[in-house]
Amino acid sequence: MYATMLFILARLAEIGGGYLIWLWLREGKPLYWGIFGGLTLALYGVIATFQAFPSFGRVYAAYGGVFIVLSILWGWGIDKKTPDFYD
Repeated sequence: MYATMLFILARLAEIGGGYLIWLWLREGKPLYWGIFGGLTLALYGVIATFQAFPSFGRVYAAYGGVFIVLSILWGWGIDKKTPDFYD
Protein backbone atom coordinates (compact mmCIF):
# COMPACT_ATOMS: atom_id res chain seq x y z
CA MET A 1 0.00 0.00 0.00
CA TYR A 2 2.87 2.35 0.84
CA ALA A 3 4.53 1.74 -2.52
CA THR A 4 1.25 2.30 -4.37
CA MET A 5 0.66 5.62 -2.63
CA LEU A 6 4.19 6.73 -3.48
CA PHE A 7 3.62 5.79 -7.13
CA ILE A 8 0.44 7.86 -7.23
CA LEU A 9 1.96 10.85 -5.43
CA ALA A 10 5.01 10.82 -7.67
CA ARG A 11 2.92 10.67 -10.82
CA LEU A 12 0.64 13.46 -9.69
CA ALA A 13 3.69 15.59 -8.95
CA GLU A 14 5.26 14.83 -12.33
CA ILE A 15 2.11 15.30 -14.38
CA GLY A 16 0.94 18.32 -12.37
CA GLY A 17 4.34 20.02 -12.50
CA GLY A 18 4.65 19.49 -16.23
CA TYR A 19 1.10 20.73 -16.73
CA LEU A 20 1.78 23.93 -14.79
CA ILE A 21 4.88 24.62 -16.88
CA TRP A 22 2.87 23.91 -20.04
CA LEU A 23 0.21 26.41 -18.93
CA TRP A 24 2.87 29.01 -18.17
CA LEU A 25 4.79 28.67 -21.44
CA ARG A 26 2.03 27.72 -23.86
CA GLU A 27 -1.09 29.30 -22.39
CA GLY A 28 0.36 32.56 -21.07
CA LYS A 29 -0.16 31.95 -17.37
CA PRO A 30 1.94 34.01 -14.90
CA LEU A 31 5.57 33.15 -14.15
CA TYR A 32 4.74 31.81 -10.70
CA TRP A 33 2.81 28.96 -12.38
CA GLY A 34 6.07 27.91 -14.03
CA ILE A 35 8.02 28.26 -10.80
CA PHE A 36 5.48 26.20 -8.89
CA GLY A 37 5.53 23.65 -11.72
CA GLY A 38 9.32 23.39 -11.49
CA LEU A 39 9.19 22.91 -7.73
CA THR A 40 6.52 20.26 -8.15
CA LEU A 41 8.68 18.42 -10.70
CA ALA A 42 11.59 18.54 -8.24
CA LEU A 43 9.28 17.08 -5.59
CA TYR A 44 8.55 14.20 -7.97
CA GLY A 45 12.26 13.34 -7.98
CA VAL A 46 12.35 13.33 -4.20
CA ILE A 47 9.20 11.21 -3.78
CA ALA A 48 10.66 8.44 -5.94
CA THR A 49 13.58 8.02 -3.53
CA PHE A 50 11.24 6.92 -0.75
CA GLN A 51 10.49 3.64 -2.51
CA ALA A 52 11.89 0.60 -0.72
CA PHE A 53 12.88 -1.23 -3.92
CA PRO A 54 16.64 -1.87 -4.20
CA SER A 55 16.92 -0.99 -7.90
CA PHE A 56 16.15 2.44 -9.32
CA GLY A 57 15.65 0.95 -12.79
CA ARG A 58 12.82 -1.27 -11.65
CA VAL A 59 11.15 1.52 -9.71
CA TYR A 60 11.41 3.85 -12.69
CA ALA A 61 9.98 1.21 -15.05
CA ALA A 62 7.01 0.66 -12.74
CA TYR A 63 6.47 4.42 -12.56
CA GLY A 64 6.25 4.41 -16.35
CA GLY A 65 3.15 2.21 -16.33
CA VAL A 66 1.47 4.26 -13.63
CA PHE A 67 2.38 7.45 -15.51
CA ILE A 68 0.62 6.32 -18.68
CA VAL A 69 -2.62 5.49 -16.89
CA LEU A 70 -2.66 8.66 -14.79
CA SER A 71 -1.74 10.82 -17.80
CA ILE A 72 -4.78 9.57 -19.68
CA LEU A 73 -6.97 10.13 -16.62
CA TRP A 74 -5.46 13.62 -16.15
CA GLY A 75 -6.28 14.56 -19.74
CA TRP A 76 -9.78 13.21 -19.35
CA GLY A 77 -10.49 14.85 -16.00
CA ILE A 78 -8.52 18.10 -16.12
CA ASP A 79 -8.35 18.92 -19.85
CA LYS A 80 -11.74 17.34 -20.61
CA LYS A 81 -10.22 15.35 -23.51
CA THR A 82 -11.99 12.01 -23.75
CA PRO A 83 -9.53 9.20 -24.48
CA ASP A 84 -9.80 7.82 -27.99
CA PHE A 85 -8.84 4.47 -29.51
CA TYR A 86 -5.13 5.38 -29.68
CA ASP A 87 -4.99 6.39 -26.03
